[in-house]
Amino acid sequence: MRGLDIKHSAGIRLVVIAVIVMVLQIPAGLIRDLIRGREATRDGAVAEISGKWGRAQTVAGPVLTVPYRICEKNSKGKVISTTIAYAHFLPDDLSIAGTMVPQVRYRGIYEAVLYNGKLRLEGTFPHPDGKELGIASGDMMYDKAFLSVGISDMKGIKESPRVHWNGETLPANPGIESRDVLESGVSAKVALAEKTAGYPFAVDVDLNGSQQLSFLPLGKETRVALSSRWTSPSFQGEFLPEKRTISKNGFSAEWKVLSLNRNYPQKWVGKNEHVSCSAFGVGLLLPLDGYLKTMRTTKYSLLFVVLTFAAFFVIEILRRVSVHPIQYLLVGLALVLFYTLLLSLTEHLRFHYSFLVAGAGIVGLVSAYSASVLRSGRLAAVIGVVVSVLYGFLYVLLQCEDFALLLGSVGLFAMLGLFMYLTRTVDWFTVLKPAANE
Repeated sequence: MRGLDIKHSAGIRLVVIAVIVMVLQIPAGLIRDLIRGREATRDGAVAEISGKWGRAQTVAGPVLTVPYRICEKNSKGKVISTTIAYAHFLPDDLSIAGTMVPQVRYRGIYEAVLYNGKLRLEGTFPHPDGKELGIASGDMMYDKAFLSVGISDMKGIKESPRVHWNGETLPANPGIESRDVLESGVSAKVALAEKTAGYPFAVDVDLNGSQQLSFLPLGKETRVALSSRWTSPSFQGEFLPEKRTISKNGFSAEWKVLSLNRNYPQKWVGKNEHVSCSAFGVGLLLPLDGYLKTMRTTKYSLLFVVLTFAAFFVIEILRRVSVHPIQYLLVGLALVLFYTLLLSLTEHLRFHYSFLVAGAGIVGLVSAYSASVLRSGRLAAVIGVVVSVLYGFLYVLLQCEDFALLLGSVGLFAMLGLFMYLTRTVDWFTVLKPAANE
């Protein structure tokens, strides 16, 4: 009784090839895990650099806070206890102007984007009126009022902030007495007078940070103007800039946010958790993220293996040559090895150079091996062209993110049509039937 005739049965070979394709997804999955691991190592190195310089910064404020007394009385109207609470007031107008001076620092092969930001915050506060908040004027502790500016990472403060209040220059103290609004930052005691209608202010901030700089729109009208010589900005947060210019010399951006655009008022008492949700700003991106692009290429690993094996199978049918399953497996491993080569090269070269070198290496390896397997230089050249076209097609897909689905669909349609054309005269009933022993 005859056993399975793999050599003379195309049907059995198809099943074996399908099994090989599925087995090759195991090393492809391991490579994806490797990419995630290397990316985590990169993120750790970036976090270490940023932690010593200054992390992503969020600048908030200023906020004018006035403590007030809450008196508890007994049935006879006598005060039996007094507690202190805080009323918070935001400026009528807030203008922030600044520049970001970027620099790239390295830890081994990894790089982090750092910056020094010089900012000036200007505006005007109205006189804080507690009556609208249900606070009697006699309970307001105007002599204890303070101005606070939020800075998310205090380690990044390079120079002591200069606080100008109503024509006076005040010292900035570390920390904020009340954390109802801002978690960390600097504060300054300010003088208030009941007959004063408004208080102009200005705060100069010089701080270090990394990757991102954000702001909170605390003014009734908030305007932000920011510029930098970094050429790859990413505008993030709740609000996009009204105007922006990006060129080879850097970028500039301007935001305008009204109090009606956010979900909190100009004055309140106690905590307000909605303030931090309105942040907006800009991130300084590295031009290319090799790990992200390499991970995207691995998503096409199954398609690459299937199409390359299909090319070998069509040659088997049309040219009456036999390719052993082990040879299919070796070709598949070479195709999977491409992603490891690409990953290692992108850590030292730009992505397009890495893709070219890794792709050329795999095409040369597969073509040379095919010449021996198929015993034909011309057929090996056909395989080389097929693999080269696949890599070229993949590179185009990676560059055209918005049209990746459209191009992929059209490409698969064309490849299926070519396969159908080449095999249009094949009698599949005969091909898939095991050949009789001679």
